[in-house]
Amino acid sequence: MSADNKLLAVLYACAAVGISSAGDSVVKWLSGNYPVHQILVVRCLIGIPILTFIVHKQASLASLTAPGMGLSLLRGLIMSSAYLAFILSIAAMPLADSVAIYFAMPLIVAVIAGPLLGEHVALHRWIAIIAGLVGVIVMINPGSGVFEPAALLSLYSAFGYAVSQTLARLVVRRVPPAAMAFHTNAVYLSLAIVLAIIFTQLDLSGVHHKSVAFLARPWHWPTPIDFGAMLLLGSTVAFAMVLFAMAYKSAESSFVAPFEYSAMFWAAALGFFVFGDVPGMRTLWGGAIVLLAGLFMLWADRRKDRLITAAQPQRQNA
Repeated sequence: MSADNKLLAVLYACAAVGISSAGDSVVKWLSGNYPVHQILVVRCLIGIPILTFIVHKQASLASLTAPGMGLSLLRGLIMSSAYLAFILSIAAMPLADSVAIYFAMPLIVAVIAGPLLGEHVALHRWIAIIAGLVGVIVMINPGSGVFEPAALLSLYSAFGYAVSQTLARLVVRRVPPAAMAFHTNAVYLSLAIVLAIIFTQLDLSGVHHKSVAFLARPWHWPTPIDFGAMLLLGSTVAFAMVLFAMAYKSAESSFVAPFEYSAMFWAAALGFFVFGDVPGMRTLWGGAIVLLAGLFMLWADRRKDRLITAAQPQRQNA
């Protein structure tokens, strides 16, 4: 297995989060008129040729049936169910509360990385992870709606996403990142089609819970602008999937996961330029905490690597 490249992992992770955040903005724009499964079906159909081309260029089409395909598909199922749970949770509770619960994800990664991957989570990483979580909570200022029953969906989303991203580190040992992204997209598409078939047959118009209403809304033909937005969503998410896989291949899961906190920076920027939301002081202070936590972890890891490298010649001489 190749050596870790932490700086490259950070660049991949931050780029993936940025692209995903742009995709989330598109979903937010579309969510008032379309069901989640319609958006997912169109998104995934657009992603298939893009991901196929990336697989062909980076590896080979034969890698799609590599020995680790089964584990890759299992990871895709866990990730797609986690994403669906998160989308449904924000339909029924304030976004800040849902995100606050979801961003327990890096802490869960740190806890499960040891049993699943045999990774040792150093003390300085625990400090950075907890500091990043504090920064996110400062930014989003969760309110009293945290105990809405839909909070369980957000909690599952955090757990499911943590498991799937931890498994990514294991999967890419046998499956190329682009192939893993293709598998994930295929599972997303399969799940969306199943949901579309189920809720086309069911009449849940009498159910008033917002999560169920968002899931059960009927399909209708999109306008040209909305269809263009769905095309954009499919292409951006396809590239984000590959970048996430490459990030978790390039460094340990417990190192990469906290950099997904950078989603709050992208959310603030996109909120300002797309929706006219002006970041407040809590966003700025919380963002500063997240940035310092990430820089601290990078510095501590590089210092640890230098000490290990410096000690090796001494052991050899001894």
